[in-house]
Amino acid sequence: MKYKVGIPRALLYYKYFPMWQKFLSELGAELVVSDITNKRTISQGAARVVSDTCFPVKVFIGHVVSLTDRCDSLLIPIVRSTKRKVYNCSRFLGLPDLTRAVVSNTPPIWEIEFDRNRGQNFLYRQIYSLGSRFTRNPLKIKEAADKAWESHVQYKKMMCEQNLMRVEVIKLIQGQMVKPEIRDNNQLMTIGLVGHPYVLHDEQISHYLIKRLLSYGLRVLTPEMVPEMSFDYQSGAQVAGLARSYWESEEDILEAGEYYIGTKVDGIIGMMPFACGPDSLMMNLIQRNAQKAGIPFICLTVEEHTADAGIVTRLEAFLDMISRDKRR
Repeated sequence: MKYKVGIPRALLYYKYFPMWQKFLSELGAELVVSDITNKRTISQGAARVVSDTCFPVKVFIGHVVSLTDRCDSLLIPIVRSTKRKVYNCSRFLGLPDLTRAVVSNTPPIWEIEFDRNRGQNFLYRQIYSLGSRFTRNPLKIKEAADKAWESHVQYKKMMCEQNLMRVEVIKLIQGQMVKPEIRDNNQLMTIGLVGHPYVLHDEQISHYLIKRLLSYGLRVLTPEMVPEMSFDYQSGAQVAGLARSYWESEEDILEAGEYYIGTKVDGIIGMMPFACGPDSLMMNLIQRNAQKAGIPFICLTVEEHTADAGIVTRLEAFLDMISRDKRR
């Protein structure tokens, strides 16, 4: 019987799942991914943490709860930094400890820390410590790690070059989708979305934002479709005086926003969880730059009490405003 490793379908799942899946499956593990987020997931997570915890973390805890009796252990990596002197959200760094504190019957948690600032040797030791749970052969672990990295590179390449969303590529990798839908680039309007993947691509958190936009016949761009190096972070003027980025998770938002402004999309929709400090700053920067460029911008804030009606009303009013402006 294969060893079952649980992976919560939340937070960093949307950025790194293909890499995790490849590494663990190459070493003989069976992956158990939690089900798609539903209202029960949200309520179970929110009931176990303090009220000011950000919404996506509450959802993450709800996914952990759903996995407690379905796997032998949980994989909760700590992605501290993937670039020099650029760090991840502090809530992400404490996820293993938070999980142990609020979910009493959690299976053993496997932690692997990624920290670019501590050098490659530290990363190699972390990879080996995880791989050694399955085999003591370092060559086999290295081979699995190399294949995992190739899978991650291919994942990013497919999203950017083929204009596929993260969920679509994951379904392709898992064989759940045979052929991606061909999108017509001549739709009525082009809307750019800015936000974290664990917000935009979780349909319960985003209130089906992407599906709603596609159902209106719009062309939808998401941050993962933005070409790499499309935005020079050293040109601090473009980010209202910020000469450099300090938050890794916010770089995607800044880059996507600047790319949309540069390519003159018809409108930009930002979505952020309530009480996220870095998001509130970055969304404001994008809003200012969009305003200067004459591009409509709206920011939708979500949390566990947000209702569909409020999101739909603001969304339809925003799109109606753009349509009227285009008809003038």
